[in-house]
Amino acid sequence: MFPQACLDAARRLLDACEARGVRLVTAESCTGGLIAGCLTEHAGSSAVVDRGWVVYDNDAKQELLGVRAASLEAEGAVSERVAREMAEGALARSGCGLALAVTGVAGPGGGSETKPVGLVHLAAAVPGLVLHARRVFPGDRGAVRLATVETALLLGLRALEERPATA
Repeated sequence: MFPQACLDAARRLLDACEARGVRLVTAESCTGGLIAGCLTEHAGSSAVVDRGWVVYDNDAKQELLGVRAASLEAEGAVSERVAREMAEGALARSGCGLALAVTGVAGPGGGSETKPVGLVHLAAAVPGLVLHARRVFPGDRGAVRLATVETALLLGLRALEERPATA
């Protein structure tokens, strides 16, 4: 179902979380649950994967994750600020040690000059640290979504590696 690169990244992240005793949560917009799906392709992932939110609608982002209406109004759903707030909200609401969040324009429509099709904002949060990545992935909707999955998993691994010692 998933490309080997995604499965390998998921395995690496699951192993890193398990080694550190960290549970994981996802907050997904443009991927619609694919990050959680990729993680749970691995048997035993329930030792690490706690839960996930699919928050396509802005109201859901606000209600379930605490994304601020002011952030959505000022920058739109596809923005660094919203990705960070999604990750922080998922971390706070779940009690997990790692949150992955993504929001983007997967296409084929919906893009603009400032937010083209393929633009994705990703965030990974651990207590005391939120990492952000902005990418513009080429290809069709499926390619954008799968590239987002792999990138989010690798960003999560980086957040675990860089997390503050007190976390």
